[in-house]
Amino acid sequence: MTEDSVMLEPSERLDYLLTHDMRIIQSDEVFSFSIDAVLLARFVSLPPRGRVLDLCTGNGVIPLLLSTRTSAHIDGIEIQPRLANMAQRSVQLNGLESRIEIKQGDLKELMPEGDKSYYDCITVNPPYMPLTTGEAKENTYKAMARHEIGCTLEDVIACAARLLQTGGKLAMVHRPARLTDILDLMRRYKLEPKRIRFVHSRIDTEANMVLVEAIRNGKPDVRLLPPLIVYTDTNEYVEELNDIYYGRRSELRNGDHG
Repeated sequence: MTEDSVMLEPSERLDYLLTHDMRIIQSDEVFSFSIDAVLLARFVSLPPRGRVLDLCTGNGVIPLLLSTRTSAHIDGIEIQPRLANMAQRSVQLNGLESRIEIKQGDLKELMPEGDKSYYDCITVNPPYMPLTTGEAKENTYKAMARHEIGCTLEDVIACAARLLQTGGKLAMVHRPARLTDILDLMRRYKLEPKRIRFVHSRIDTEANMVLVEAIRNGKPDVRLLPPLIVYTDTNEYVEELNDIYYGRRSELRNGDHG
């Protein structure tokens, strides 16, 4: 499918992903991807081959970005039909139908069905806010992306535990305020945290994101990586962010270079 032949709804547009000449279908009427998804896709430790699953895939940005780092087959699951359809068309637009499959469905209902249902790696950029923090007043699409309406944090972690093979990895981006809950639930479901990296807008601000990677049935041994600072004093992306946005690097630094 070419850019000229892709069918866009009236409110939709094509945006560039700034890497590998990829494009993605987006709309202001639904929740568009943000830096959270990009950082997760460049943070996770991916297998060179095998099977990868992206939960809460939205419009499919994470599977698209992951495809530039691995030859694994990538599945994406999204509960909202409109977003799943946008993701499917973006996959077609980029000619990745043989490598990425987007499914519309509820992650709470995903169950292993033989060896092919076990994954080597799972990624997730889940809704951040419990409904108890306040009423979700946005439109349905944005409310479900931000609030735990379709799934809770425990639903997400329980799903990953069901579908990961032993030694498989779960990578998540979330808010630092939920870190205690994340680590507690991971251990409860036998997902051992292995790498944690905090993300700060600027060097003198509190962290506003955290990246966490865990291993199914792993041994206790966690690394706290150097913080990732997003902006310089002149409000420009730091070099590490520019490198991943413009395709000069396919993954975030692992901590060895700061």
